[in-house]
Amino acid sequence: MNILVLGAGQLARMMSLAGAPLNLNIISYDVGSKQLMHPLTLHVIDQSLTEAIAECDAITAEFEHIPDDVLTECSVSGKFYPGKQAIKIGGDRSLEKALLGKTCVPCAPYQLITERSHLNNAIDDPGLPLVIKTCQAGYDGKGQWRIKSDSNVEQIWSEMSDFLAAGSNDAPHSIIAEKMIPFQREVSVIGARDKFGNTAIYPVTENEHTGGVLTLSVAKAISQDIQQQAMDAFNRLVSEMDYVGVLAIEFFDVDGKLMVNEIAPRVHNSGHWTQQGTLCSQFENHLRAVAGLPLGATEMIGPSAMINVLGQADIPVEVLSVPDVTSHWYGKAQRPGRKMGHINVVAETEQLLGEKLVALAAFLPEEDYPGVARRGKDLTQN
Repeated sequence: MNILVLGAGQLARMMSLAGAPLNLNIISYDVGSKQLMHPLTLHVIDQSLTEAIAECDAITAEFEHIPDDVLTECSVSGKFYPGKQAIKIGGDRSLEKALLGKTCVPCAPYQLITERSHLNNAIDDPGLPLVIKTCQAGYDGKGQWRIKSDSNVEQIWSEMSDFLAAGSNDAPHSIIAEKMIPFQREVSVIGARDKFGNTAIYPVTENEHTGGVLTLSVAKAISQDIQQQAMDAFNRLVSEMDYVGVLAIEFFDVDGKLMVNEIAPRVHNSGHWTQQGTLCSQFENHLRAVAGLPLGATEMIGPSAMINVLGQADIPVEVLSVPDVTSHWYGKAQRPGRKMGHINVVAETEQLLGEKLVALAAFLPEEDYPGVARRGKDLTQN
């Protein structure tokens, strides 16, 4: 079976690796160069997008910011999962907020901004402090501002107005102002839904970000109440969208109540731990869903962690001397802050996971791998 993936980055690469044992052949479409290629070798395939759509059995996407004409052409084929609307929602926070409101899934109070008067309204209600996010083209902490007092409003509005002015009638730009919510931790849930409405949901994962970029994810025992809240949100959203594939939802944990930060209609960085931490990874389950295959098991093999490798050309070889540690590389050119790969570690108990993170921290400098040592010590002391 041939599956076309819109996008040719690391997520398509990992889908290709997961698909091979299932006899699923993955072909990528690089929306920037408009070329078809193999996601592992990057060998260019002499074929048009139209020809690839005709020959493939299913189409999916590895990211949200895809030109509308490409989404439309894939959608009319009847082979595109999770579908045009789901991808559009994932790439536009205003559509995302509308979906959350329609499904009664909690999120922070917000105000949509397309002109200065809307910002003034947001300062009054929901009120300062505010987190300002672009509705389109924002990722990994980019396209965001924070207003904590009136003193920096003018400077921030100048930058916001530049973004709004860059939009067009066909592709207007908008901005969301959200109430800044004090939260105890950030968590996420990842699950898959097949074409028949069956779901398979992974355990909730605790995430740590540095400068808006995910640096560390830990999957371990979590309260049943938190897991149930996350699963309820997942089921409401996928049911409303008639979703097929893997969906990720990021939450703020506010005194034991989950509030959605954002959703991603695709496999997600915070789910990379599933490659070694479960019998069926998020990549395999996504492919199973879009290919019409039965979904796989999502239970943890054991407490697990994922450490992002950001901007590093390599990792110390000693990392691989720690038991049950696996490295994954994306084949990218080195660039500061760029996601170059990740490290997965799995253990039999949380105590042992903590010990392994402490061992890894001896080889991974804190400035490049923030939080690994601290989180390891926390786990060993619980």
